[in-house]
Amino acid sequence: MPRYIIERELPGAGSLSPDQLQAISEKSCSVLSNLGPSIQWVHSYVTDNAIYCIYNAPNEELIRQHAEQGGFPVTRISQIRSVIDPMTAETKVGQPSSAIA
Repeated sequence: MPRYIIERELPGAGSLSPDQLQAISEKSCSVLSNLGPSIQWVHSYVTDNAIYCIYNAPNEELIRQHAEQGGFPVTRISQIRSVIDPMTAETKVGQPSSAIA
């Protein structure tokens, strides 16, 4: 299944309280439950002014439906084509890497 990164510009995101983050998470999970098992939230990174979310989904449209139903901003959606890390530097030619199918 394709994996996506969603950028959500949200000024002050880094100052959200644990209770606010929990409420956002609960809302997201509720919408995901209604959309069915074909879309999965992996995790999110909270920065000072944005939240970056990693999702597995069959297409970008389903991610947009999730955002609309949850009232979440969407600045950009990008499909993740590969994942690299320090181990990638040690991968020999011909051996599988950390690519996402």
